[in-house]
Amino acid sequence: SGGKASRPTHRCRNIMDQLKRTMVGNAAAPSSLSRTIMLKEAVVSEEISVAMQTIETASAETTDLGPFFGLPTKVKDLMYSLRGIKNLYAWQETCLNLECIQARKNLIYSLPTSGGKTLVAEILILRELLCRRKDCLFILPYISLVQEKVRGLASFGLELDFMVEEYAGSKGKFPPLKRRSKSSLYIATIEKAHSLVNSLIEAGRLENLGLVVVDELHMLGDGSRGAVIEMTLAKVLYMSKTTQIIGMSATLGNIRDLQEFLRAENYTNDFRPVQLQEYVKLQDTIYEVDPKEEECFRFSRVLNFKYSSSMQKLDPDHIIALVTEVIPKNSCLVFCPTKKNCENVVGLICKYLKEDFLKQRKEEKALLLRDLKESGNGSMCPVLRRTIPFGLAYHHSGLTSEERKLVEQAYSDGVLCLLACTSTLAAGINLPARRVILRSPYVATDFLKRSQYKQMVGRAGRAGIDSVGESILVLQDKDTHMARSLVCAPTENCYSNLMRDDGKGLLSLLLSLIGLKITTSMDQVRAFLSGTLLYVQQEQLCADRSLWEAVQRCVQLLEDRGLITGTERSQGHPLQVTKLGRATYKGSVDLTYSKVLYQDLTKGLDGLLLNSYLHLAYLVTPYEMLSQCKPDWMTYLRQFTLLSPAEQRMTTAIGVPESFLVRQAAGQTVRKSRAKQLYNAGYKTPSHLASADPAVLSKTIENLYKKQAHQIVASARMLVNEKAAALQEEVDDLLMVPLDLP
Repeated sequence: SGGKASRPTHRCRNIMDQLKRTMVGNAAAPSSLSRTIMLKEAVVSEEISVAMQTIETASAETTDLGPFFGLPTKVKDLMYSLRGIKNLYAWQETCLNLECIQARKNLIYSLPTSGGKTLVAEILILRELLCRRKDCLFILPYISLVQEKVRGLASFGLELDFMVEEYAGSKGKFPPLKRRSKSSLYIATIEKAHSLVNSLIEAGRLENLGLVVVDELHMLGDGSRGAVIEMTLAKVLYMSKTTQIIGMSATLGNIRDLQEFLRAENYTNDFRPVQLQEYVKLQDTIYEVDPKEEECFRFSRVLNFKYSSSMQKLDPDHIIALVTEVIPKNSCLVFCPTKKNCENVVGLICKYLKEDFLKQRKEEKALLLRDLKESGNGSMCPVLRRTIPFGLAYHHSGLTSEERKLVEQAYSDGVLCLLACTSTLAAGINLPARRVILRSPYVATDFLKRSQYKQMVGRAGRAGIDSVGESILVLQDKDTHMARSLVCAPTENCYSNLMRDDGKGLLSLLLSLIGLKITTSMDQVRAFLSGTLLYVQQEQLCADRSLWEAVQRCVQLLEDRGLITGTERSQGHPLQVTKLGRATYKGSVDLTYSKVLYQDLTKGLDGLLLNSYLHLAYLVTPYEMLSQCKPDWMTYLRQFTLLSPAEQRMTTAIGVPESFLVRQAAGQTVRKSRAKQLYNAGYKTPSHLASADPAVLSKTIENLYKKQAHQIVASARMLVNEKAAALQEEVDDLLMVPLDLP
């Protein structure tokens, strides 16, 4: 077939070459007579017309004009050489050939985890970049996923001549660089994508964005992050009529709401390349998940693993029994509720593994350990140093991006047979396993959502390796009832989060709309909001007051906080942001804290010390962390005494004077009422207490025993001595003759 296809192309090229030679010859011929010139021009004109028709015919006949879903053969070859993908699944071909895709309409498509959703999105992105020469935005939920996707698509960018730009963590430029010859693929986290879209709107460049792809679209229903996704997509829909939106989602019960919001078609398929068998474990018994059963669980087997009494205490959930049934011959993922639990689990399993595990792929494990040590500049996590020789490791956000990359590659290559990981790994990183174990039905302290559960168990089963994948959810008796709902309940619904926390998302949206001049009047605000998911779901979500009443309240609140001007109080004036309002939405600052943050920054400037980093510790401490801070005031005071006089003045300026710390430390050492007694009795500083006579102190302060008085005086003397020693060092440094004195 290759020979037949090449003959017409070859014949067309011969015709084109002949036409080109004839045209060049005609152009070079002598021009003596005007009639000759006229005839020549007519011939040239006819030849150009024939040439254009020939080229069009050749293009139609050639086999390389978009044979791979509208993309050149080179893309198909790269898919094979870089990804090992030779053929697409039937559902992927169906999806890519949908009429709405050909017409560039918006689409939401839903499949189980590991069904191959991302490949469809990548082909659509490549089509937009290469064929329409437009930029694309790929939105992913986590930094680690962004980094993995940047690595995965960078090779395509180099081969196909487009830019791959990372927008995660501290990376990303706003607005992005405007490139003349190359298209750009922006791969961004949810928050960075919102800032990127804002910057493109402000620069008047949103029309250059041809396609927006959102992974995990069901996260629209996920708290404040869901509100940010909704803001981003609503702005794209309102400001650009040519940008296509593609959403990949878990199966949802109210998918029609999302379709109405995005004006999108929907494609659903229950395809999985490997069959999934779901189980739960209660005590020492395994039950198969079967929604047809009345109790949802059907008895499968009893665990066959002998535990000693000490082992039973350390591993009451039988994690060791569950993993040793599959490793090292097959791979296993253990999802844990916290990062610390990941480390504890791999450490525990290693204690009870046979020495045979150490012999498997010994050299490759040694190489991995060396690479990890090099990436950490000579230092390495002691947990990984102990577990990797057994073929085990943990995977969570505490690892650096380089460490994660090394661990993921080692697991993919089979050097590691088990990873203990947090839920982040379930959300898109392609590391499947023969068996997936959910250590607990919780993420931190929150009970799993069905979408999270489906993501995790969806990692079970490796396409092309396993015929079946297994998932086992470890349960305690108290969680059984909720777990039945989790594994057997119908699909979840997804609701707008703009009204969450008393309309915090709606406030942020309105402020940015006014700041970006998307809306400068209340009528325009009303028009914009009619294109949100909140508008679609207002009957369910706006029970207390109508959506428009909520909007008017929010606009008034923004004006009261000094963030905007031009509301109904000032008739005839357009809605505008103040300087504080602009700083708030541009810095993505929580509106609850914007005013107090501005005041604190102003106060911080008064105490700014350029010869010390102390003021930075004050400026960067998040407000929401305050409730978690429970300092040891004695240690705090001790550190305070070691500060330079200038630094101590700065702490006083921001409201932490020495007298406050003394009172706190005294209150901690004895009782808070005792601190007040000491202060009222004239013992206001550590120096006063250090100079006190314990016997006099005992008589002066009511109910203070001599032993306690001695302890207080001793503590105060220690603090004063430390401060004196620190000051003496400063004096010595100042009086020391410089070694390099000429």
